[in-house]
Amino acid sequence: MNVLVVGGGGREHALVWKIAQSPRVKKIFCAPGNAGIARLADCVPIGAAEIDKLLDFARDKGIDLTVVGPEDPLAGGIVDQFEAAGLRIFGASQRAARIESSKSFAKAIMQKYGIPTAKGQTFTRFVQAQAYVKKIGAPLVVKADGLAAGKGVIVCSTEKMALDALKQIMVDRQFGDAGTQVVVEECLVGEEASFLAFTDGKTVLPLPSSQDHKPVFDDDKGLNTGGMGAYSPAPVVDQYLHQRIMNEVMIPMVNGMAAEGCPYKGVLYAGLMIHRGTIKVLEFNGRFGDPEAQPLLVRMQNDIIPVMEAIIDERLDTCRLEIDPRASVCVVMAAGGYPEKYKKGLEISGVDSANRMRDVVVFHAGTQLDGKKILSSGGRVLGVTALGNTVELAIKKAYQAVAKISWSNVHYRSDIGKKALLRMQTKPCVGIVMGSDSDLAVMEGALGIFKKFGIPIEMTVASAHRSPARAAEYAASAKARGLQVIIAGAGHAAHLAGVLAAHTTLPVIGVPIDSSCLQGFDALLSTVQMPPGIPVATVSIGKPGAKNAAILAVQIMAVSNDDLAAELAAFKKEMAVEVEKKADRLKAYR
Repeated sequence: MNVLVVGGGGREHALVWKIAQSPRVKKIFCAPGNAGIARLADCVPIGAAEIDKLLDFARDKGIDLTVVGPEDPLAGGIVDQFEAAGLRIFGASQRAARIESSKSFAKAIMQKYGIPTAKGQTFTRFVQAQAYVKKIGAPLVVKADGLAAGKGVIVCSTEKMALDALKQIMVDRQFGDAGTQVVVEECLVGEEASFLAFTDGKTVLPLPSSQDHKPVFDDDKGLNTGGMGAYSPAPVVDQYLHQRIMNEVMIPMVNGMAAEGCPYKGVLYAGLMIHRGTIKVLEFNGRFGDPEAQPLLVRMQNDIIPVMEAIIDERLDTCRLEIDPRASVCVVMAAGGYPEKYKKGLEISGVDSANRMRDVVVFHAGTQLDGKKILSSGGRVLGVTALGNTVELAIKKAYQAVAKISWSNVHYRSDIGKKALLRMQTKPCVGIVMGSDSDLAVMEGALGIFKKFGIPIEMTVASAHRSPARAAEYAASAKARGLQVIIAGAGHAAHLAGVLAAHTTLPVIGVPIDSSCLQGFDALLSTVQMPPGIPVATVSIGKPGAKNAAILAVQIMAVSNDDLAAELAAFKKEMAVEVEKKADRLKAYR
């Protein structure tokens, strides 16, 4: 088949690179492409937003599939025009692309369908937006409503910064028509993550988690950019949060868009803020992220063409993704001065040397050819991407490749992936042991509590009957590994908590799992009937038991931790407030 890829950045190079691996692809064209893409595809001098010219080209060349990379043509209705002409195209329709092209539209959808996001309002008049800023105070975030190449979001730590941002967007029109409306919202705290998924408007097929680095300088300082690097997976999104993101964000948004009469087909991107188990959406994008596409696509092992065709034909439920278990890291090499003024046309050396490294791909973003020379032609110039058995090894390899490449005044962040390393170095305080992995659904009740209090945990499986030596060794080494409490969940003849308690001096809390025809009563008796000298605490059966076990563990640790004790007091007040709210709602029935 003949494939046309629309766009000319790092994301599009990654897409071309992935598409070129398909045995079904005969010829690839890219409009407009770049110096790196030119090695894999025929570059066509048509801009990504020149939809009529792209349509004529696709007809003339007998293009079987068009893949749209950037947001501008999607917002311009390229999918609608190609489909009207009977051509197959991968991407969101113009109405669905409003999820990115209009932040106010996305905010309204999230609010209507209960998708967690920051509190905020949309304004079309500067005076009203100004009054709102003065009313709620800083810190807050001011967003240009329309497309602004990833730079229309301004985080404001003071009221003056927010008022200046409003002026930049609405009065000075720094982002053009994107500033016709603004969204002003609360400033969220936490750690950002990117969550991307394929969807055909019904089925949602998630890609691995990733994390972008927007600010231009190390330690997230400086102006926001289109992205200075990314890595995958992002440890801030563990299995528990992954499923919650699917259930609370991705699936509700896809269902909501369908209910609104604009079914979403393509790649759905959610930019998230995660803080102690709380998930809130910062933004939605209607396509692959850049630079997230680079580390994600190098991890995707199966042919991407059948996935794209299944999305077009609305049969994504027949597809599965095969993901490389290794980690991947992309370091963006940019022009000095980016995202403000920078020079173009600078000769780049060392790209071939870096590309010869094993498990390294240098994706071009802003480059052009001058004979055999590679010249810079944009702010973000290259995305040096590497695979490694761990995030740490992937980071090391990526920066080794970066060191081989140079041009005048090149700039890149030196801390891509640092947050992952710091998170993985954090030692767990609580161990959760399950008799079987089938108990995870119950024990997840404890995870939410520990995330709320910011307490790191570890989880494992050990059986009192099938692997007693493993259970004993886990308990015997727990204190030396820094654990303070152990929670054991098991069903049927639930002796696991007792086996653990026999081999440690740490407090052990047993959670009887309601997995038998006796609804957990057998597990309860097995858990609480310990011999003298082997104490095991038991608080309840099943999910309520897992939640209460976590709270009890927090209370145990809070005895010697004043900060934790203060958070517990606040938690108790929160519960009291919720009860009062419920009582107030019932007054309506008098």
